[in-house]
Amino acid sequence: MTASDPTRGDRRPDPAAAGPYSHRLRVSQLSPRHGHDFDLVPDAEARARIAQALDLTHLPSVRLAGRIVAAGADGWLLTARLTARVVQPCVVTLGPVETTLEEEVSRRYSPHVADPEGEEVEMADDEVEPLGQAIDLGAVLVEALSLALPLYPRAPGAALDDSAAPAPDAEDARRPFAGLGDLLARRDRD
Repeated sequence: MTASDPTRGDRRPDPAAAGPYSHRLRVSQLSPRHGHDFDLVPDAEARARIAQALDLTHLPSVRLAGRIVAAGADGWLLTARLTARVVQPCVVTLGPVETTLEEEVSRRYSPHVADPEGEEVEMADDEVEPLGQAIDLGAVLVEALSLALPLYPRAPGAALDDSAAPAPDAEDARRPFAGLGDLLARRDRD
């Protein structure tokens, strides 16, 4: 495998890349007649950068395997499967919570879609991504992983302490405006 192989991309960190991991495929070298299989497995250093960017405690494994095929005259369709094991802090105890993820990933790229610019922009179709000179499989991996992460990971048996919360039958909880009438009556008398 060489860095110039269009089906493998460039595994070296790209200083111009916006994210923690980049694996770019040059569109000009993809053949519209043949699909391009890929199997992306970041090394330990790359997984550490991804974990730091996504506020993970640890990222033991992550893989994005799939295929890119031509879609129409000048577009591309990426279909893949993301698998990962992630460790996040529990939202209750802050202890480590390990989760296994498996997600289907699909992206459609078109040169007729532009990146939004300016402060007030109209949102383009969520299903179609802008197509530039390269498709960054590393960015797809990181984005798909961030979307698949549990929002509130909780360790088994972890529960919030309800002692600080008001009792459900407390008068303030049932009638928050109960004293408002007395305050208004006092104000009108004065």
